[in-house]
Amino acid sequence: MQPKDNKDRGFLLFLTLFAGLYVALIAGMLFADATYTTPGHLLEALKSEEIRYAAKLSLTTATITALLSVWFAIPIGYLLSRTNFTGKALVDGILDIPIVLPPMVIGLSLLILFQTSFGQAIESVLPVTYRIPSIIIAQFSVSCAFAIRTMRITFDQISERPEQVALTLGASRAQAFWRVTLPQAGAGALSAGLLAWARALGEFGPILVFSGATRMKTEVLPSTVFLELSTGNLEAAVAVSLLMVIAAITVLVFARAIGGRRSW
Repeated sequence: MQPKDNKDRGFLLFLTLFAGLYVALIAGMLFADATYTTPGHLLEALKSEEIRYAAKLSLTTATITALLSVWFAIPIGYLLSRTNFTGKALVDGILDIPIVLPPMVIGLSLLILFQTSFGQAIESVLPVTYRIPSIIIAQFSVSCAFAIRTMRITFDQISERPEQVALTLGASRAQAFWRVTLPQAGAGALSAGLLAWARALGEFGPILVFSGATRMKTEVLPSTVFLELSTGNLEAAVAVSLLMVIAAITVLVFARAIGGRRSW
């Protein structure tokens, strides 16, 4: 048994080495950000009217995007998890496109979409391009894909038996969903919302193309980092980046804690 134990120990050491290198890279980047800036830079950044506006707009749009993402992710995730239909693989693949597509391409595609007759009809009623609604649409187009994946996994992990029992007892499919399945998916829905919120908060590429980066108008926190770097104000850019890192880590830790308490 000893030789086998030695081989297993060596294999685990090999895996740990690769994991450690990647973790060290991420930790090193965060440490570099934290040591490059100072509390004074953070306070100075927060005193800026432009940065305060960007922070307020980012938090508002990210929250709206998260709510919309969960609203769409629950029925789509349930449909993919519980049903089989013609073209399911195609639909599943399409839903992954926002995850793998370059962010700039998503922004450009949205810009072109709103230049079509359909988009122009919407613009005639509600101006979208290069305005605040375009920020929400750009964030939603990406964040919702992550929320859908989370909800599909959530429904996959929930046993179908209670739902089948409810159907046997005379409940409709909708009643079984609302009263049996959805309550069990509450923690998953919250995790999906938090993940969508964190992703929306850091979205930049689609917003830059579709919404622009106009000060006090369509400037969100990632845009602030870009604008500060463009003007050579590296300290302010790092300070804003660190604020975003803190917010993202807090949300992700909370989401992991919720996921760890799931009972299914």
